[in-house]
Amino acid sequence: MLGQPEFARACARTLEGGWDEELAHALGGPASGLLEGAHRRDQRYWARVWAARGLLWEWDDVALGAVRAATHDDHWRVREMACRVVARHRLAGALEDVASRRGDPVARVRAAAERAFVAILSGDR
Repeated sequence: MLGQPEFARACARTLEGGWDEELAHALGGPASGLLEGAHRRDQRYWARVWAARGLLWEWDDVALGAVRAATHDDHWRVREMACRVVARHRLAGALEDVASRRGDPVARVRAAAERAFVAILSGDR
């Protein structure tokens, strides 16, 4: 069992491209089967999505750099979830990152970035 800072660090490592199979399976639950078999490498973005989602619920500032970087991930699902983390925790240090995502090519990322931007500026949770 991981404590809050350790969990956040593990999620941050995953967001940064590290691979912790046990964490990926714990976060992904039954869907972690996506990470197995021939398509494993192509599906690893799911582990980053799940790691960001974990940070929605268990936040620690040790993960801020990883979340900021994740707003610029190659996969839109990771960018969207990172923006959601920024919004939930009103991470002012990521304001420029979410501001830049307001022009993302994917509508869901743009919407999440806009919500994060407004949440930071307004102080709403």
